[in-house]
Amino acid sequence: MAGGTTISRVLGFARSVILAAAIGVTTNAADAFGVANQLPNNVYAIIVGGLLNAVLVPQIVKARSNKDGGKGYIDRLLTLIITVFFVITLAATLAAPFLVSIYTTGWSDQQLALATAFAYWCLPQLFFYGLYSILGEVLNARSAFGPYMWAPVLNNVVSLIGLAAFVILFGADPTGARAIESWGPAQITLLAGTATAGVASQALILLFAWKRIGMKLNLNFKWRGFGLRPALKAASWSLGMVVVTQIGGLVQTIVASSAVSGRSSNPAIASVAAAAIAWLIFMLPHSVATVSIATSYFTRMSKHAHENRIDLLKNDLAAGLRAISVISVFATFALIVLAYPVSRVFVGEFAATAALGNVLIALMFGLVPFSFVFMMQRAFFSLEDTRTPFWFTVVQISMHVAGALTIAATVPAAQIVVALSALTSVTILVQAVIAYTLLSRRIGSLAEHRITQATTQFLISGFLAATVGWFVLQLFGGLTENAFAVDTVISSVLTIGIVGFVMLAVYIVALRLLRVQEVDTVLAALKGILRR
Repeated sequence: MAGGTTISRVLGFARSVILAAAIGVTTNAADAFGVANQLPNNVYAIIVGGLLNAVLVPQIVKARSNKDGGKGYIDRLLTLIITVFFVITLAATLAAPFLVSIYTTGWSDQQLALATAFAYWCLPQLFFYGLYSILGEVLNARSAFGPYMWAPVLNNVVSLIGLAAFVILFGADPTGARAIESWGPAQITLLAGTATAGVASQALILLFAWKRIGMKLNLNFKWRGFGLRPALKAASWSLGMVVVTQIGGLVQTIVASSAVSGRSSNPAIASVAAAAIAWLIFMLPHSVATVSIATSYFTRMSKHAHENRIDLLKNDLAAGLRAISVISVFATFALIVLAYPVSRVFVGEFAATAALGNVLIALMFGLVPFSFVFMMQRAFFSLEDTRTPFWFTVVQISMHVAGALTIAATVPAAQIVVALSALTSVTILVQAVIAYTLLSRRIGSLAEHRITQATTQFLISGFLAATVGWFVLQLFGGLTENAFAVDTVISSVLTIGIVGFVMLAVYIVALRLLRVQEVDTVLAALKGILRR
C-alpha cells in the first residue's frame, strides 16, 4: 500500500509542478482552476464520509458470515451508493455556477466565468471518485489492499499527459501573463477534461482487481428487507460529521479567496491555489503512512469489534498510532525545516516561495494530531459508533469557523492563508485531545500501550534531526533570496535530498539510542518499498 501511495504521490507532485508551470500558483487562473477542481472533492467528501468510510468495511465484514459470503448484501449496498452518486453528480454539475459563487468572494465576473467553465468539466469527477471508493473499500474489506492504493498512479499518468499537452500546445504561464479573457474552449477542455479522465481511469481499473479476486458487481435494486437500515443509520451521523467539516472548509475557502484583493500591491500573495498545494504537501506523509496503516488496521479492528475482542482492538489501535507517529513526527520536522526549498519546486520567484513556504510551516504543526484523529476515527467506526466522531468534529469546526471569521476581519491579505493554516493546526490538536479522551472512556485506558512515552521519544529525536538539518541548511547559504537552497528548482531538489537524508539519518540513530522498537518496523517497510 505504501509503495503504491508513494509512487502516486511522487507523480502527484510532478503533476502539481507542471500545473504550476502551466498556470502558476499565485495567479487568478490558478485560483479559478483550484476552486473548480476542488468542488468534486468537497461534494465527494460529504458522500464518502457519510456513506462509505464509516459504513462499508464494518458492514461487509459482518455480511461475510451470510450463506452467500455477503454477495447479495454487497450488490444491494453498492447499487444504492452508485445510484446516490449518479444523482448527486448530475445535480452538482447543473448547479456549477451556484457552487462556484458560494466558494469565492471578491472575484471579477471574468474569473467567476472561467472557474464555472472549469467546474462543468471537473464536477463529473464526483461519480468516478465515488465508484473508485466503493470498489476499493470492498477490496479492503476482503484484505486486498494493494489495488486501491495503486489505482491513483494511473490517474496521475493520465493527468500528466494532459498537462504536458497543454504546455506544448498553449505554452507555460507561471506568472499569470495570460489574461483571464484569453482562455478559450480548447484550453479549458484540455486542462479540466484530462483531469476528469484521470479520475475515471482510476475508478474503472479497479474492476479488473475485482475480477482477479473472483468478484463481479451485479446491480440489484431490491433494497427493502435486506438489512440496509443499520448501515444507513451509521451513515447518518457520519454524513452529519462531514457536512459540518465541509461547512468549515467552505468558510476557509471563502476567506482564503478574499486574499486576492491584496494582489494589486503584491502579486505574490497566497490564496486558494497556494493553500491547495500546501495541503498536497501536508497530505504526502499522511497518505503514505497514516492512510496505509489505518486502512489495514481498520479491517482488523472491525473484525475484533464484531467478535467483541476489545483487548485485541486496543492492541491494533495502539500499534497503529505508534507506527503513524514515528513517521508523522519526522515528516513534521523535515517539512518545517525544508518548507522553502520544497515550495521553490512549485513556484518561481522568491516572494511566491516565501508565501507558500510560510503557509506550509504553519500547517505542518497539525500533522501528528491530524493523523491521530484519522486513526481514532477508524477505531470508533469499527465499533459502529459514528455519533461520537460527529460531536468532537463539531467542536473542532466550530472553533475553526469562529477563528476564520476573526482572521478575515483582522488579518492583512498577505497573511490570511498563513493564519488559516495555523488555525487549522491548533483546532486539530484540540480535536485530537477530545477524541483520545472519549475513545479511552469507550474502550478503556491506553496507558499500558505507552503511546505518550513513544510519541515523546519521537519528538525528541525529531527535534535533534531538525537542529542538525537547520545547521546543514545554513551551509547552503540559508533561506535568503538567491541562496543555493532556493535559487533554482534543481538546487532546491538537491538541498531537499541532502538535508533530508542527513535529518533521516540523525532521526534513526536517535531512535535507536532511545531503543524505540518502531524504527525497525519502519526500516523493514522502507526496504520493502525500495525492493518493489
